[in-house]
Amino acid sequence: MRILVVGAGATGGAFGTLLQEAGRDVTYLVRPRKQEALRRDGLRFVSSTADRTLPVKAITAAEDNNTFDLILVTVKATAFEGVLGEIGAFVGPGTSIIPILNGMAHVDRLEELYPGRVLGGLARIVATLDGDVVRQQMPLTSLTVGGLNGNPVPTEVSTALNVPGVDFSVVDDIVGALWDKWAFIAAAGIVNCLFQAPVGRIIDAGGESRILEAIGETEAVAAAAGHPVSDAGHAQAVGILTDPGSAFTSSLYRDLSAGLPSEAEHILGDLARRARELNVPTPLLDLTLIQIRAGLPA
Repeated sequence: MRILVVGAGATGGAFGTLLQEAGRDVTYLVRPRKQEALRRDGLRFVSSTADRTLPVKAITAAEDNNTFDLILVTVKATAFEGVLGEIGAFVGPGTSIIPILNGMAHVDRLEELYPGRVLGGLARIVATLDGDVVRQQMPLTSLTVGGLNGNPVPTEVSTALNVPGVDFSVVDDIVGALWDKWAFIAAAGIVNCLFQAPVGRIIDAGGESRILEAIGETEAVAAAAGHPVSDAGHAQAVGILTDPGSAFTSSLYRDLSAGLPSEAEHILGDLARRARELNVPTPLLDLTLIQIRAGLPA
């Protein structure tokens, strides 16, 4: 299969490298500056097991290219709208599109533009972009996909993505899995952003009950939407967010603290909108959004 990875950041660079190492035909869709760097230097991916730099194929949206069999959308939500229209030129009659982002709004938008072509995708990886170098911080690399609206995952897609170094799986209820992750990352975002501290310090300050309330709020929205969080998902959220002495902070909090573009509206704003539509009260979520929005530069 011809695979197009949209974005060559931490997620795209990591999965793209592992796919390429397994012999898959991988091309990156990037901006001109990134294309120049990739063509000149290759893509360096540093994990716990290896430090490698691979020569890669990189294109821009302005180039006239053929269609691809599989498109992996790996950009952050802040760049998502910008690539929506661009990928259309690369979509053919048999193309499958797998977005790997947090939340659910991106799935709805892609389904509007490319109905029947979209599969659900859920990645778990802790990595960061250090300049142009992708650095994996924990030995965890998993990818879960599933069909939407009753459509199956094509066999050739599963075969292409099942490569060494990736814990790959296909699930029947990918929407439920996406809601599980969304409820957790939203709760983590509320906790860290509202109280401006890592989990351990919040607990030391007497905030454990508020942490549990935040988890309850996001899970209540998921349940009202028809996708109750699994017992395993709930246990994981409670375990991570109430761990005494923990230095855990959410990526949303880290981005905001660093003054970087954040996924606040994609993760928290969209969840709050759905909560209002479903008549689910979310006072901590609402307070967090006010704090974030009021603190953003004019």
